[in-house]
Amino acid sequence: MPDGNHPEGRPEPDALQSRSVLVERLGVEIDPELLELALTHRSFAYENGGLPHNERLEFLGDSILGQAVTVRLYLDNPELDEGALAKRRASVVSGVALAEVARTLGLGEFLRLGRGEELTGGREKVSILADTVEAIIGATYLSAGPDEATALVLRLITPLMSDPARFGAALDPKTALQELADERKAPAPVYVVEGTGPDHAKVFHATVTVDGLATGRGEGTSKKHAEMAAALDAWTQATTR
Repeated sequence: MPDGNHPEGRPEPDALQSRSVLVERLGVEIDPELLELALTHRSFAYENGGLPHNERLEFLGDSILGQAVTVRLYLDNPELDEGALAKRRASVVSGVALAEVARTLGLGEFLRLGRGEELTGGREKVSILADTVEAIIGATYLSAGPDEATALVLRLITPLMSDPARFGAALDPKTALQELADERKAPAPVYVVEGTGPDHAKVFHATVTVDGLATGRGEGTSKKHAEMAAALDAWTQATTR
């Protein structure tokens, strides 16, 4: 059921057909209006007369995500203390990890972005992908209820949590990449970071190169986050070849 904060009118038939592919990947029925809202970035909304966008749903989804991950980690890891649990939760709900989830869903192709974001690679930006995952979780909660929303979260993050190597890489991708380079006797990773935009809304773009192994790219709201995203990208490339 819509929450009263969705674009006017229902999605066009072609859009509904396209979204059905995403719904199938998610494995849960989501109200079409809410799904369209979840996929609407503020850049698209502002360029189209101030339409509603996905930030309210993102706010809701963030809370549901945190609760579901916390409960699962607590129940599955009775040997871990509070500090270890907190670190694992932080890695699973991080922007880098959620962006990886988004890429497995092919989420970028479904986004509604403004022209500026389209021109600057918005469909691959960590922050946009991660925020959209949270918005979809929020839309699922409103459409199908708390149990289905929790089930969706667990489906999305279980592959990450059940793969110790990938879990460690998401927790500390720069260290994971360095260790992989050492293991394969490759040169140390080299990072290049550039910032764009005004000081109050700067976005950093990072590239990391490990000669003979991989070149990764990432972005974030800080140099650290951009480097982490690039490192995870490079690590993923190198370990999936």
